[in-house]
Amino acid sequence: MMQQWARPIAGVRWIDRNAVVDVVGEVDMANSMDFQQGLLAVLDERPGRMIVNLSRVRHMDSTGLASLVKLLKKARKYGTDLILVGLTDRVRSLFEITRLYPVFTIFATEQEAMT
Repeated sequence: MMQQWARPIAGVRWIDRNAVVDVVGEVDMANSMDFQQGLLAVLDERPGRMIVNLSRVRHMDSTGLASLVKLLKKARKYGTDLILVGLTDRVRSLFEITRLYPVFTIFATEQEAMT
């Protein structure tokens, strides 16, 4: 069964027991609740590894970042590896300014995250 995801989640791909979540557009106050609920729904499927691909995110504000922090806390509780990939310069700077960059596991590409 194909699930319809609310923006900004474009879709979820399953590779073995790993979930790859494709995020597009903007993650901000207008859609951060949908973003958070979508991510938590994927995590509730208990993937071995959850990879959030942010390569097509043009903008993220603090509410989007808060959603990722909440996801990270729950992922750690479940024993799921949460990996962020493809941070654009704009999104990367948000992680650096807030000093959250070292808190998350971040790779440049999905391929790196899968190894």
